[in-house]
Amino acid sequence: MLSRLFAPKVKVSAHCDLPCGVYDPAQARIEAESVKAVQEKMAGNDDPHFQARATIIKEQRAELAKHHVSVLWSDYFKAPHFEKYPELHQLVNDTLKALSAAKASTDPATGQKALDYIAQIDKIFWETKKA
Repeated sequence: MLSRLFAPKVKVSAHCDLPCGVYDPAQARIEAESVKAVQEKMAGNDDPHFQARATIIKEQRAELAKHHVSVLWSDYFKAPHFEKYPELHQLVNDTLKALSAAKASTDPATGQKALDYIAQIDKIFWETKKA
């Protein structure tokens, strides 16, 4: 009797954790832009204290970007997306590797490479939102 009283009256489902609208590759892009900006600033400043602080910030931002890409891969993209975009698994892997490289590097080219991969994910993401 109690189980029927407290049973949900309406069943809902979503292909992601919450109804869509909470995921956006822009989060990863913003963090990756920060990585590249820090890399550029590091090139113009030889102060060892600045370099140490910049390295910490760059590494934190790269990790945040990796987190946002990983969340898209694991929580937003689903089987139908991977079927329609078979390159998506490799693209996410390449993006995560590029972010790791940018995390370990002071060369802004590594930050740009990560941004280029994120742009490809962004394009696919918005195509899936239209469907």
